[in-house]
Amino acid sequence: MTDILSTEKIGFFLIFFIPGFISIKTWNMLIPTERIDFSKSFLEVIVYSSFNFAALSWLIIIISSNKFPKDHPFLYPIFTVFILLIMPIFWPIILLNIYKCKFIAKYIISPFQKPWDFVFSKRKSYWIIVHFRDRRLIGGLYSGNSFASSAPAPEQIYLEQVWILDEKGGFKEPVPSSNGIIIMGNEVLAIEFFTNQE
Repeated sequence: MTDILSTEKIGFFLIFFIPGFISIKTWNMLIPTERIDFSKSFLEVIVYSSFNFAALSWLIIIISSNKFPKDHPFLYPIFTVFILLIMPIFWPIILLNIYKCKFIAKYIISPFQKPWDFVFSKRKSYWIIVHFRDRRLIGGLYSGNSFASSAPAPEQIYLEQVWILDEKGGFKEPVPSSNGIIIMGNEVLAIEFFTNQE
């Protein structure tokens, strides 16, 4: 009897922990945030799981009927995996797209904590001019092979191409034999972004 109760408790724990854990991990992959100590965020995980089950309660009711597992032995495990593993991945994606909606964005606080993360999360290509604190300027291309750090890591950026700037700050030509440059954020005063070479 004790073994049965222990198995039921473990199953109950997994059901109310796994979906929330997956949702939070997915959100952290989409939005740069401080690393979460799940031992201290247990309640938050349960809340995410509860939301998942509330939103999918209609499907849970259907597959929980006595006849469904016997009548649909192939669909039952598929729907179970969908509820426990698949949809918890999509909720953060859906929520992020809601945040990005211009009409809604006017009335809510952005989930991005820093402009650095907001800009580079778009994964767009830019021609960049970096202004250093010592008044030096470096031009370069931020594109598919470039990289920018995200929170909670310190700001750093890798530009795949470094360009020589002319006297007016325009892009003149790429630095010969350059394989890019890594720039530490604490040395940067400002960054200019261009969609085309200036």
